[in-house]
Amino acid sequence: MKALVTGASSGIGRDMAIYLSRIGYEVILVARDKIKLNQVLSKLSTKGEILIADLRIKKDVDKVIKKSLDEKIDVLINNAGFGLYGSFYESDLDREIEMINVNVIAVHRLTKEVYKMMKNLNGGYILNVASSAGLMPGGPLLSTYYATKSYVRSLTLGLYEENRRNSSNVHLSILCPGPINTNFNEVAGTRFNLKSLSSDFVAEYAINKMFKNKLVIVPGFMVKCGLFFQRCLNVKMLLRIIYNIQVKKGSKN
Repeated sequence: MKALVTGASSGIGRDMAIYLSRIGYEVILVARDKIKLNQVLSKLSTKGEILIADLRIKKDVDKVIKKSLDEKIDVLINNAGFGLYGSFYESDLDREIEMINVNVIAVHRLTKEVYKMMKNLNGGYILNVASSAGLMPGGPLLSTYYATKSYVRSLTLGLYEENRRNSSNVHLSILCPGPINTNFNEVAGTRFNLKSLSSDFVAEYAINKMFKNKLVIVPGFMVKCGLFFQRCLNVKMLLRIIYNIQVKKGSKN
């Protein structure tokens, strides 16, 4: 059994890879940082290998797709992604395009090509890592990030229903966590206000739920409560609340 994990050099990607190895999967680790990938590789209890790839770049995504198909992977975890804090008016367009390439284009292409292979083989698991942000109407001051995660959520849900109607043995899940104790904050340039969950807890929780064919995976009681109560608010009110939360994140930098 083989799994491929993008964004495997740190955070939940690293911990998902380690947990998958612990339960018997050979793991292909994908990220840009060779040193960190080798550190993760040394922690695996099964056979593993690293694949250096920058998912902002099309030819590197092609490389990951080819590896996935050649190895006929049983599990794909699209985890790589990053955020960018700041007003849409002032944020750097080139950096936003890079985010869209990683968070959306790479996820879309990998999901499509690996799903086609798995459907032909009639089996496999795809876990797309989004965020609780993807379950919100929008995210002022993190607008592009929220939009990318909404895309991942919508894509996965639509494909799930197509797949279900085809009576396929491919299983699709989407992970929508709240704050996690990773280096996301440093990359995005922000700080969370809520208490963060540990990445190893989220990784193990998500994979266990994926193997139980859970469609939308939301770790953490507080996040689940927040998502439940947001249904009581209209969109404009909810956007105002989200904005005020985001402003406080930025003020902690």
